[in-house]
Amino acid sequence: MNAGAVIEIFTDGACRGNPGPGGWAALVRCGERETLIKGAVPSTTNNRMELEAAIEGLAALGSARRQVRLTTDSQYVRLGVTQWMERWKTNGWRTSGRDPVKNRELWERLDALASMHEVEWLWVKGHSGVEGNERVDRAANDAIDAMLGGSCGR
Repeated sequence: MNAGAVIEIFTDGACRGNPGPGGWAALVRCGERETLIKGAVPSTTNNRMELEAAIEGLAALGSARRQVRLTTDSQYVRLGVTQWMERWKTNGWRTSGRDPVKNRELWERLDALASMHEVEWLWVKGHSGVEGNERVDRAANDAIDAMLGGSCGR
């Protein structure tokens, strides 16, 4: 990938039930070059899959520092990174109510990967026709279907 170009990443997570079978997908785009990655797990939550999608998208970049525009339809991910995480770390990974932060191990992985790059975190309304978001939504659900052995109730 071109080290000077802005890398676009679209991410999405999906879950059939919450908890239930889940999938994640990330579309990494540098100019005309695209890579779509996805995965699924048998039992998880939607929030964990949203985080996993962002983690895997950033992990796909390798260790060279990049300028990244990451688009998610998850306010949980975007607000967690841009507004909540610094306070959680200051408070020993506790919320303002002093409860342990849910999915801490994923937040820590995301924080470590994001700190390697210059990331602009964007939010888009899901199912609103944004091409990259629609593609990762389909891919996350396709990953669940593949894990379950075919289409399951969609």
